[in-house]
Amino acid sequence: MSDSGLIPEPRTLDSSVEEFVKENGTYYGHHFSKIQGKNGFVFSWNPMAALFGPLWGAFRGLWGFFWTFLILELFALVQLGRGLWGELGADQIARYERLLVNIGKRETQAAELVAAGKPEEAEAKLKIAENLKKVAATAQEKAEIAAGEATTILLIGLGLLLLVKLIEGLYANFAYEKQYLRWRAVPAIQSGVSRAGAWIGAFLLLAIWPLTLFRFTVSDPDSKLSAITNGLLGGKLPITEFPVGKEYFAILAKKGDAGFDWLAVNFSDVFDGITKAIRWVLDGLEIILIDTPWPVVMLVIVVMAFRLAGPRVAIFTAASLLYLAFMGLWEISMITVALIGAGAFLCVLFGIPLGIWFGKSKRAYSFAEPVLDFMQTMPAFVYLIPIIAFFGTGKPPGVLATIIFAMPPVIRLTALGMRGVPEATKEAAVAFGCSKWQLLRNVEIPLAMPSIMTGINQTILMSLSMVVIASLIGAEGLGALILEALQYAAKGQGLLGGLAILVCAMVIDRIAQGMYRRKVAG
Repeated sequence: MSDSGLIPEPRTLDSSVEEFVKENGTYYGHHFSKIQGKNGFVFSWNPMAALFGPLWGAFRGLWGFFWTFLILELFALVQLGRGLWGELGADQIARYERLLVNIGKRETQAAELVAAGKPEEAEAKLKIAENLKKVAATAQEKAEIAAGEATTILLIGLGLLLLVKLIEGLYANFAYEKQYLRWRAVPAIQSGVSRAGAWIGAFLLLAIWPLTLFRFTVSDPDSKLSAITNGLLGGKLPITEFPVGKEYFAILAKKGDAGFDWLAVNFSDVFDGITKAIRWVLDGLEIILIDTPWPVVMLVIVVMAFRLAGPRVAIFTAASLLYLAFMGLWEISMITVALIGAGAFLCVLFGIPLGIWFGKSKRAYSFAEPVLDFMQTMPAFVYLIPIIAFFGTGKPPGVLATIIFAMPPVIRLTALGMRGVPEATKEAAVAFGCSKWQLLRNVEIPLAMPSIMTGINQTILMSLSMVVIASLIGAEGLGALILEALQYAAKGQGLLGGLAILVCAMVIDRIAQGMYRRKVAG
């Protein structure tokens, strides 16, 4: 493949352009200089790019151009195929034929019932048949309308293809000029032409276009493709669904069940110990928050908010707690606060040391990062499955699910804060005689504290988001109230319960953040 074009004025080209393009340097040198010489719109037309489209991009090493216009041209070609040979309305025709068969059966049954002396039952069958005839008439009408749209779809596809070709021709030189500038900065970037790239592009095009066109323009593509390829494509290798069934899924699912059962039996003492430790923390929090008279708890929390975060946070805390008390949600709200508090406390307790370690050790963080990605991206409901298998149901498993889901932010942001401490600052501290512990305590952690506090904030909010999910495995509190509202579509109950969860989380967060701000200000 080669590029050509009419050049208005032959001119001497920069040697670097000749070196970069390898072929047709005069043409590209002229257009590159024209593009670089103006700030506004520049008309630059590449006929070879417009003609060959994605293949030109592969030939010149512009793989972004290749994939973009391969997809755009394919979309236009699908519309052309639907208009030229697509069996539009085939699904409605098939439905119409099925309905005719069903109508025939009903009428035959009605005739048999009349012969048997059962006119009432025969009349019911005929009435069903009449209704089916109306549905069949509608299906036939839709099929005719769809078939009549073939010309419109064909014209749309042709217009789209011409538009894509126009964009290819106008954009190609701009894309290639950007590639040239990148090559000037990084000479390792591909330059010149690549016939191997053109062959690869042609292979990808042939692998993608024909099957996709066949899939979207022909009804029942598997059976027709199987007939063409003697049972290979569409038969042994269907294109509408993956050829392998669910047998491997079933086998692996059974292996997973067996593995979970083995762990639950052989490590039951470990799991019981973890459950008891979390229950001990929860019981302590609930004794303080629930068994103590609510005015006392409220007063202590408001005074603590005032001392730690200031008068504004104290007023907000008092208003929030009064809302919980006068709505009759105090006890279940305190259960929720205990769950959030226990989960967030354990996340911070383990997450900040891990974040400090990962911030100081790139090797440790490289091993931990996939685990953190798994913890954050796996749907929260999935965590409930192994947790139920190992720890049963109730509040402690709910706290464990919260820990798994909510710990990654505090770890990541602590590590980010530690890595953000300037090296010059650390070197200066060491030069003045700081030990490693003094460096960590007096320099690195204070400088990383804004990032750490953001991680704590995110952990609290993510702990809050797990409250309702944890109620599915028996964690009580406001989550159970929301779950009940979902089950019975109790809109008012759900809204009031949601507001209660919101104020609980905001009180915890405002006190924590306000304590840090006042410490910094002081």
